[in-house]
Amino acid sequence: MGGDNKTCSSDFTLIGLFTHGTASGFLFSIISAIFFMAMIANGVMIFLIHIDPYLHTPMYFLLSHLSFIDMMYISTIVPKMLVDYLVGKGTISFVACTAQYFLYMGFVGAEFFLLGLMAYDRYVAICNPLRYPVLMSHQVCWMILASSWFGGALDSFLLTPITMSLPFCSSHKINHFFCEAPTMLRLACGDKAAYEMVMYICCVMMLLIPFSVVIASYARILITVHQMKSAEGKKKAFATCSSHIMVVTLFYGAALYTYMLPQSYHTPIKDKVFSAFYTILTPLLNPLIYCLRNTDVTGAFKRVLARYQ
Repeated sequence: MGGDNKTCSSDFTLIGLFTHGTASGFLFSIISAIFFMAMIANGVMIFLIHIDPYLHTPMYFLLSHLSFIDMMYISTIVPKMLVDYLVGKGTISFVACTAQYFLYMGFVGAEFFLLGLMAYDRYVAICNPLRYPVLMSHQVCWMILASSWFGGALDSFLLTPITMSLPFCSSHKINHFFCEAPTMLRLACGDKAAYEMVMYICCVMMLLIPFSVVIASYARILITVHQMKSAEGKKKAFATCSSHIMVVTLFYGAALYTYMLPQSYHTPIKDKVFSAFYTILTPLLNPLIYCLRNTDVTGAFKRVLARYQ
């Protein structure tokens, strides 16, 4: 017991994305730029949705909280990684690793559920527009938001104690840029059967159920759009949904690889690349896609600029 406690309380070493080679400085600059652009873009989205009354609709209410989640979970990962590169070491304490794991699982879990429920919002708006005010009322929006946060919190409270109570008696070098669940599991040497079962159940809840909602919603949307007689209506419907489909495909696809594929398919390089897609790139792509391809948001931006000139 004493040996296990000592092992569990030891610091970890994050290998990170940067190898301090010739390209590491360029990669550091790219990730730094992505981080600051993601924070600014999501902050602007939240500000516009809050200040412009034309954006006080269910879709933008959910989108503002999506931007908030993106800001939170990219902040739990990237700043630590950038500071580690600058100081030349990647040490992280057991407590800090546990906190990062807990926050990351909570935020990313909430986004899994929220993206799925946002697909339901688009389904109602396109397939049942006359019932949209009832089916997506203010109370329903808050229920969607509460359900997303509850799902993320449940995931954190279930997986964090199980993962971080495992004896890490092998190498304490984490071949990743943050304390991610599959990587932490590979460091453990105890009985992992209970953890793997809970992980599988949580992944089914977090990934497959919301992803199934997305697939079902957009299948119905495509059928409805195909039956539209108005060419302008088809164009607007596809423009609204294509951006969401793009983000969802990238986000869920990378996460499904990370959490659902057997360990035999994983390598450290693949894990880092796929994790970077949904932890670093997606928080930037979400606001950019919704802003650049959305006339409502660009119109709100112009009105805010005109107001303060």
